Amino acid sequence: MTKFFAGAGVLGFASVSLSAVLAAAPAFAAWAADDPPADASATVSADTKAVGAAVKRDARAVAKAAKDAAHQVAGAAKEVAHKVAAASKEGAKKVAAASKESAKNVSDAMKSDKSNKSHDKPIDKSDEKPPR
Repeated sequence: MTKFFAGAGVLGFASVSLSAVLAAAPAFAAWAADDPPADASATVSADTKAVGAAVKRDARAVAKAAKDAAHQVAGAAKEVAHKVAAASKEGAKKVAAASKESAKNVSDAMKSDKSNKSHDKPIDKSDEKPPR
């Protein structure tokens, strides 16, 4: 039994010191994580400036693309408006011509009706047979 305790004593001492190191490791890691390197401030500042410049460049590109798209939409809308106006004008001319033709036809019919005067004469029924 003495052998066992002697061996355990040697191992016990080593295991105590090993367990103390392992127990202290998370605390040391937390302490090291809280304290950034000395040049971290300069790196963070440079990274922040680079990200800011990239965001600004992307925002300008998006704004330019939106402006270009708006100009294209405005141009297309203007072209469509001109086509609609031209079609409306042509349609109005056709309606005016048809109205003028219709008015002329009515006028000619009225002149023809006045010159004929058949509606003023009584209908001659002498050729008809008497009813049975």
